[in-house]
Amino acid sequence: MITTTYKHRQWVNHAAFAATGFCALLTLSVLFFILGYVLVHGLSSLSWDFFTKLPKPVGETGGGMANAIVGTFKLIGLASVVGLPVGIMGGIYLAEYGKHNTVGFLVRYAADIINGVPSIVMGIFAYTVVVLPMKHFSALAGGVALGIMLIPIAVRSTEEFLRLVPMAIRESALALGLPQWKVILQVVIPTAMKGLLTGVLLDLSRVSGETAPLLFTAFGNRFWSVGWLNPIASLPVMIFTYAVSPYEDWHRQAWAAALVLLGIVLLTNASARLLMRKQVATV
Repeated sequence: MITTTYKHRQWVNHAAFAATGFCALLTLSVLFFILGYVLVHGLSSLSWDFFTKLPKPVGETGGGMANAIVGTFKLIGLASVVGLPVGIMGGIYLAEYGKHNTVGFLVRYAADIINGVPSIVMGIFAYTVVVLPMKHFSALAGGVALGIMLIPIAVRSTEEFLRLVPMAIRESALALGLPQWKVILQVVIPTAMKGLLTGVLLDLSRVSGETAPLLFTAFGNRFWSVGWLNPIASLPVMIFTYAVSPYEDWHRQAWAAALVLLGIVLLTNASARLLMRKQVATV
């Protein structure tokens, strides 16, 4: 009887291991298929002109997306200024003060709800709040839309990384007579700094590929955008515009732009994973 039960457990263990291994292999296969497909189509379309020149008029081949590449980084930078301070401060509150109170529960619940709101709704909100009063599209409106999307992600990631700091470190600092705000600023945050930077990079990579909010706010621009109050080009919007066009050359450049955007996201994620490993090793 014991032998039969043992063999049955072994069979179940092997079957479960095979099933999970197959699912993992299937997931990796889909990922590598997408990456390979974008790489094959995009790599053949990349050139120096793509990174240094402006888009050509309709009917002319060639040109590039230099303005969209610069515009993407401008929008991400503006979104960081708008969303990261609020998100990080909210995460600090949840991790240090809002663990078991009503306010913490409400903030955490609101962050989860906002994080699940479709990005197009965020675009419509930013359009109503920023674009309509200004009466024109702008980089500022696009940065605000992405920044609002960034806030709930930053709140939750900051909270999770601060919770990785052992409670013994906080108690040791408090035992020395430091007030709690000094413990947070001088002990907890420096200890979790690599994790917080990891969260920031992951947050930025999450919003860097959003298209719908930018269609309602930044809109697009086929020329260089000066300042923050004019419409601005971005890679996600250019990919969408070129992909739905009837021109073969635009399709080719859309694949190249998709590869560049994918490279930015992958590089950001790889940097975040490297920082995360160092943070776990430190803690």
